[in-house]
Amino acid sequence: METSRIVIVGAGLGGLYAALALAPRPVLVISPETLGEGASSAWAQGGIAAAMAAPDTPEAHAADTLRAGAGTVDPIVARMVTQAARDHILDLAQHGTPFDRTDKGGFVLNHEAAHSTARVVRVQGDQAGRKIMETLIAVVRATPSVQVLEGVIAQGLLTDGNRVSGVRLAQLSAAGVSAAVDLRAPAVLLAGGGSGGLYALTTNPARIRGQVMGMAARAGARMADMEFVQFHPTAMNVGLDPAPLATEALRGAGATLVDADGTRFMLGEHPDAELAPRDIVARAVFAQSQAGARPMLDTRTALGAQVVTDFPVVAQACRRAGIDPVTQAIPVAAAAHYHMGGVAVDQNGRSSMSGLWVCGEAASTGLHGANRLASNGVLEALVFARACATDISARITPSIAAPVTIAFNGTGVVLDLDGVASLRQTMTALVGVRRTGDGLRKALAIIDNLDTAQPDCPDFANMCATARLIAASALARCESRGAHWRDDYPATDPAQATRSFITHATAMERA
Repeated sequence: METSRIVIVGAGLGGLYAALALAPRPVLVISPETLGEGASSAWAQGGIAAAMAAPDTPEAHAADTLRAGAGTVDPIVARMVTQAARDHILDLAQHGTPFDRTDKGGFVLNHEAAHSTARVVRVQGDQAGRKIMETLIAVVRATPSVQVLEGVIAQGLLTDGNRVSGVRLAQLSAAGVSAAVDLRAPAVLLAGGGSGGLYALTTNPARIRGQVMGMAARAGARMADMEFVQFHPTAMNVGLDPAPLATEALRGAGATLVDADGTRFMLGEHPDAELAPRDIVARAVFAQSQAGARPMLDTRTALGAQVVTDFPVVAQACRRAGIDPVTQAIPVAAAAHYHMGGVAVDQNGRSSMSGLWVCGEAASTGLHGANRLASNGVLEALVFARACATDISARITPSIAAPVTIAFNGTGVVLDLDGVASLRQTMTALVGVRRTGDGLRKALAIIDNLDTAQPDCPDFANMCATARLIAASALARCESRGAHWRDDYPATDPAQATRSFITHATAMERA
């Protein structure tokens, strides 16, 4: 099949924002679920980082981004993104996003970890992701140029040499997955999320398991910074998969991390204590868990009953788990949360393959370095979604396109859930918060064995490709930096203060 529509894989914030930025050019958005369900964007609690009020400035925001990124942030990209931040907040507000406002009409700003000031724009306390998505979905539904195929997944990219010429799609149903159908298109934009679900403990939606990164890598795209996976230090450790998130804004509001005896353990770890960079807090929480000290987030003194009104999503998750955050501390653990790495792209969102653009968590833009600054993820998705749309518009001749109708028939290869569970356990045990060379080599061998055991399943092959790239990149970086920690190389090596680049072919060689 062939279409003249621009195909966007993924219906999270980046994908929908790009679709609107491309209007009135006809686009086709591929969404595994009904719009608004299963996207990491909808789960974002903190908000969007932006310098919205004096004395804060984009330059100060960029400086914090560079500092948090532990020496590998691209300063040009940091300046570009932080300078654009205010414009995107105002654009979302114009679309109808109900940002929290002060009595004088200004934006309510939260203070999150590693920011030098309060600059995180919020929506109804901790509902930024959900409310922004609801706003964008309503606008997308009313935009004639945007067609959405729901219940459909992308399994691979079609290529002609180094050019991406389309996507391989399959339909999801209660019976499983259909046989694949090839759809050729003038441009493909990948906006399908990160890789958190490759780990046994994650805050990401269940379906987000690195498939989009994997399909790009398997097609030949250059990848970057794959070793840098951010673990959120305060996922609720209440036996749920995915783990509910206790937003960083709680610590910004004064919540403390305590052990089973009620003793604060971050005071001896970093001068900023609970507001230290995420990698430091995550390792401290992980160490407490390993020692059996049962780490908990205590909101009782700082927030009391206010936690229910100011953080309704957190309060609701606590209720589901049988916890009263007004009177009880919340058990927490470090969980895979955000992937700083992904498909290497330039400032226009262009990958190393012509015809392929990437935005959102699946992309590696150079903004996050080794450790993403809190609430910069949503901002990056907005900035690069528009950048991709602008570049695609400049390169693809406009056309009138009929809606795409695909007849999905037959049955595809069913994903072996036992294999997925084994892969997730391997990643958590050997490629997680703390790593060693021996553990990474063992992980690569296990990933290869799992991949070989399901030779005809493209979904699992994409997952394994991303897992392999993370492990191989982590093995190659013989130092500890940001979110990447090697017990056998605990020091930071100034000579390695650079971004890393890799292809899937190279990762296969290392394996």
